[in-house]
Amino acid sequence: MTYVLGKLLHIVIVAGAVLPGVGAVMVWAERRVSAFMQDRLGPNRVGPAGLLQPVADLLKFIFKEDVIPGHVNKTLYVLAPVMSLVPALVAFCVVPYARGMAIADVNVGILLVFAISSIAVYGISIGGWASNNKYSLLGGVRASAQMISYELALGLSVVPVFLIVGDLNMEAIVRWQKENGWLVFWLFPAWVIFLISSYAETNRLPFDLPEAETELVAGYHTEYSSMKFALFFLAEYIHMTTASALSVALFFGGYELPFVTLPQGVWGTVLSGLIFFAKMSFFLFLFIWVRWTLPRFRYDQLMKLGWKILLPASLAIIVLTAGGVALRETLK
Repeated sequence: MTYVLGKLLHIVIVAGAVLPGVGAVMVWAERRVSAFMQDRLGPNRVGPAGLLQPVADLLKFIFKEDVIPGHVNKTLYVLAPVMSLVPALVAFCVVPYARGMAIADVNVGILLVFAISSIAVYGISIGGWASNNKYSLLGGVRASAQMISYELALGLSVVPVFLIVGDLNMEAIVRWQKENGWLVFWLFPAWVIFLISSYAETNRLPFDLPEAETELVAGYHTEYSSMKFALFFLAEYIHMTTASALSVALFFGGYELPFVTLPQGVWGTVLSGLIFFAKMSFFLFLFIWVRWTLPRFRYDQLMKLGWKILLPASLAIIVLTAGGVALRETLK
């Protein structure tokens, strides 16, 4: 019973406080970083340096009138934002974000992440379809096609990690990198494919075709308002957080640092958590940087990149990695 209560408390803290908190901070960070890049001020009126702006935005969403258009499928219309948010929260459960601190330490952790995160497309697709709006429907269809295209490259890009480490457990992958060096140095092309596919999976620029305002008004969430729109918005930032955490754990040593031995006990756990969140913060900043630097792809360019470039490249990396591992075993 104590174990179950401890896990429930862990889930409440991480999924109910930390990840939404990171999402709120990311809303503020994106507005400040984009303003800096465009020589503007950004939010600076609510709280010191505008830090309370996310709280003001949340209050606005809460008190905004919740309009449900009469022509929508009400059940699916209401469920869609939740179906988009929950997989983003659950996928984080197997990521070790500090020493011994993962909600679920399972042997096939990374497979669980991909299985759960792939469900998020249903929330977007159903939201577009249930809205009974042609622009929303087109956004949902685009999201489905885009996620299917880039999930293949995303999944295949981490196969070389398993070939080298010989384990699907996320903790084991972090420990291997502590002993042998970060996998990004071994598998840099695979990490680049993983990073590009992560941007496409989260529908971020330059891959935000499902909500391209120049063509689709706002895409799959055109008919949404109030907290339902906020849930879609929050889901995107939590997906970004999960993708950044996976990049850190799989390719950048997780919560460990090379040539540094952290102390045992509570202080070691706290330091490992700070190291992990510092690395993750860099990748979250990279998400913002790319969004405000690169223009949006055309849809044919998006499909060509996924199917004709990233997919064959990821397969080639798997073949080369498998050959290298086989040669290493032969020479032992």
